[in-house]
Amino acid sequence: LGSILAGIATPTEAASIGAVGATLLAARRTVLAGVMRPVVAKTAQITTMIFAILIGATLFSLVFRGFGGDDFVHRGLGQLPGGAAGAILVVMVGMFLLGFVMDAFEIIFVVVPIVAPALLAMPGVDPVWLGVMMAVNLQTSYMHPPLGPTLFYLRGVAPPEITTAHIYVGVIPFVAIQLLCLVILWFVPALATVLPRALYGG
Repeated sequence: LGSILAGIATPTEAASIGAVGATLLAARRTVLAGVMRPVVAKTAQITTMIFAILIGATLFSLVFRGFGGDDFVHRGLGQLPGGAAGAILVVMVGMFLLGFVMDAFEIIFVVVPIVAPALLAMPGVDPVWLGVMMAVNLQTSYMHPPLGPTLFYLRGVAPPEITTAHIYVGVIPFVAIQLLCLVILWFVPALATVLPRALYGG
């Protein structure tokens, strides 16, 4: 975590360091084989799922572009009333609704490559601000019923008297906070751009 905050390593690189550390612990028999076996199996399962999504999204994008889908998206978003603001609003609402039925990882690899080029081609759209807006929007997908991973985690640790309906109702304020953050970022874009520009210039 310190390497991430210090800018030395990306989250992926930091995770690999943790994986190497866990492997070394297992090699020294500090961690029992019975503990490592399900961890390795779960890691392989998640990695396979991610690569399957990545390969499928890549194939989908190639076919979509091959049939002129990206031109269709460009024209469709460009003809919306309100210009760039109207197009971004439609995309944000669409991504929010997709969060109910798709994981954030899937949206990133399937939807973002299609709509982002069209939005960035419009005048006045800051790529950093747009990326932050999409990231904050996608965070709500972790709390959306019925597929939000946070909901499954809470269901696993909650006492029996807490029903799934209680959990669904309980996350509403947190989703509202995320949407409020989106509204604030919409009207105050500097909140998303001032730190990257201070660190990297521009």
